[in-house]
Amino acid sequence: MSVRYRPFLHRFAVFTAFCTLLLVTAGGLVTSTGSSLSVPDWPLSFGQVFPKMEGGVLYEHGHRMIAATVGLLVLVLMICLLRAEPRRWVRRLGVATFLVVVAQGVLGGVTVLWKLPLLVSMGHACLAQAFLCMAVALALATSREWTESPSAPCTEALVPSLRSLTCITTGFIFLQLILGALVRHTGSGLSIPDFPLAFGRLVPPILEGPILIAYLHRLGAVAVTLTVAWTVIRILRRHPDEPKLTHPAVTLASLLVLQITLGGATVLMQLAVVPATAHVVTGALVLATAWLITLRVFRLLSRPRLVHAAQEAETTAAEAPAGWAVR
Repeated sequence: MSVRYRPFLHRFAVFTAFCTLLLVTAGGLVTSTGSSLSVPDWPLSFGQVFPKMEGGVLYEHGHRMIAATVGLLVLVLMICLLRAEPRRWVRRLGVATFLVVVAQGVLGGVTVLWKLPLLVSMGHACLAQAFLCMAVALALATSREWTESPSAPCTEALVPSLRSLTCITTGFIFLQLILGALVRHTGSGLSIPDFPLAFGRLVPPILEGPILIAYLHRLGAVAVTLTVAWTVIRILRRHPDEPKLTHPAVTLASLLVLQITLGGATVLMQLAVVPATAHVVTGALVLATAWLITLRVFRLLSRPRLVHAAQEAETTAAEAPAGWAVR
């Protein structure tokens, strides 16, 4: 269904997604600087709306201010969608995004009040990534590309289909970010002190505790690299004339190289704030880019089985004698 493109709504959705990325950056800074408990209360900070911004309070309370701003932006975006958006699934996505940002705020408060419990802290980190993906989906759904241009499915008979491959790739990236959150929140980042080897070996001599967690994260990076490479090569070979796929595919490959470099720098520089935070942010960008590619693939490419069924029906109809009913 083609709907009217609303430039302001799309730009507002893009701005909200950008601010969500800033929120992820601020959260990464809080963890990288060890500022998570610099403010012991919630939702206020030392009983104030604006405490003295210095030391860890700057990072923690700054994170809260950005979170409140993003929450307000999502609320306004949801209201705009409910009033002006004719597509039911987009309206529902807007409501779901608002509910997720509320849940994210509550998890953030519980993380502070309960003194950084592992499962809650990881849930807070992972839900942030899911929230970013929802914001990206809203930005894409309100774009001119998605509203005014009807989908024009192309055929692709390869197995696995590009639809399946992009879903697998995005899923692996999300799982890798979960492992990354586990590494950060268990303090396992330096349990393997060298890179790219582990204690000078491909497999560390001990596989337990923090070492096992860090090593699983590295194995996850290998899996992500293989699936991303497979996806990018498939797109560049099979759809070279589709810039909506090739451009983000090249971006995804570049971001992955940067992410691996930052991961090594984080270890070799002893969890320095800049590479550690950049590693978190780039991971979010890798996920968002893979998600964007997945959404576009589902719009541009039809299901292989449906394509084959349609082709068989057309062939049968063409071969049937005139006047016969094709059942």
